[in-house]
Amino acid sequence: MAHLVEIFTASLLNHNVALTYILGMCPLIAISKNLKNAKGMGLAVVFVVTLTGIINWPIYALLKATNTTQLSLLVFIITIAATVQFLELVLEKFMPVLYNAFGIFLPLITVNCIVLAVSLFFVNRAYTFSETAIFSFGSSLGWMLAIVLVAGIREKMAWVSDVPKGLRGKGITFIILGILSLAFIGFSGLANIQ
Repeated sequence: MAHLVEIFTASLLNHNVALTYILGMCPLIAISKNLKNAKGMGLAVVFVVTLTGIINWPIYALLKATNTTQLSLLVFIITIAATVQFLELVLEKFMPVLYNAFGIFLPLITVNCIVLAVSLFFVNRAYTFSETAIFSFGSSLGWMLAIVLVAGIREKMAWVSDVPKGLRGKGITFIILGILSLAFIGFSGLANIQ
């Protein structure tokens, strides 16, 4: 149990996929303009990453048992695309405002490198099913934490600061991400996953 808590803590903080491995930056930068959209995108990524990690683990175990692991990348990508398509249909039907707010970025979750990276990480680290589920949830929650932090900071800066013209938009976002990445280095002694 302590090992699972360590995996969760590390994947959330000191091995944060967005702020340590710099993965999933395109949607993070594009959607982090306001807190509401950032939370929605974060929840969508948590759902997709956790679900695809949980689905891909037994698939990889089957591929390993049949000695066809060379197909794993292709199978992972198909699973990710199907999960995102399912999420897109659900959001369009039940949450059309959020669906419209995402625009082109919802289908881009399919090619968001964090989704595939989590599946590749559990393969490289030889995680069990429970470790994979915890790691997938922690990693996606870490990405959500990053996008919500960036969106909150950007909203606050829009109200109280006068960002120089040349830094407005993506420029200041990269600076915020850099400072947050440095701040997350402080968690490096907390937990370690290898």
